[in-house]
Amino acid sequence: MNKKYRRAVIAGNWKMNKLPAEAAQLVEAIKAENAGADNSNVTVVCCVPYVDIDAAVKAAKGSFIHIGAENCHWEKSGAFTGEISADMLVACGVEYVIIGHSERRQYFGETDLTVNKRVKAALEAGLQVILCVGELLEQREQGITEEIISMQVKIDLADITEEQMKNIIIAYEPVWAIGTGKTATAEQADEVCEAIRKTLGALYTPALAEATTIQYGGSMNAKNCEELLAKEHVDGGLIGGASLKAPDFTAIIKAAR
Repeated sequence: MNKKYRRAVIAGNWKMNKLPAEAAQLVEAIKAENAGADNSNVTVVCCVPYVDIDAAVKAAKGSFIHIGAENCHWEKSGAFTGEISADMLVACGVEYVIIGHSERRQYFGETDLTVNKRVKAALEAGLQVILCVGELLEQREQGITEEIISMQVKIDLADITEEQMKNIIIAYEPVWAIGTGKTATAEQADEVCEAIRKTLGALYTPALAEATTIQYGGSMNAKNCEELLAKEHVDGGLIGGASLKAPDFTAIIKAAR
């Protein structure tokens, strides 16, 4: 990462894990693991299930930890049973929201068009967006990774202004490395993050591209985080399994410092 131009962001994606009491315990454990540490140059986010938001917000209050959600709907209200709006998240104390995660795309019919609608709604509500993009294994094997990623970025950010981009973090998460234990090499991760930055430069300006935080989100863990975070264009991580263990998550935060 290059801290001269952009800030490191380490965000945990808890997925469908932890009851409210367990969520509070995990936040407290992360706080304890980082006691006395200087986290002024890294942003730490825990993106938790909806039912855990209240407990997590209370546990994180006054600390270096920010709380995020894992999705939001694009409408403010209406007949959308089971959905949660961006305004509802803000009212609960949420600051960040993940949009377009590969599991949402794979299991719940998310498309780049619906991702774009969610991004707009989240920004309008005042949330910081962690926007996920990534290719399938067959797309990587076909040699079209950069084309797929560029297309996703362009559609997902359609009609998003340069000013709004200040509130967007992009997470590159190769679908073949999510929950599989497989990880892109540091070189592969850096190449795609650089390609994302080039796409942003063409869509907006080189200065904006240089200032945008781009995370890697494919099975980053305590063992491989230092090598990944040492790369020029990898500005942090969207962490899955390792974010559920305070010592492992702390090791990644430490590497990002």
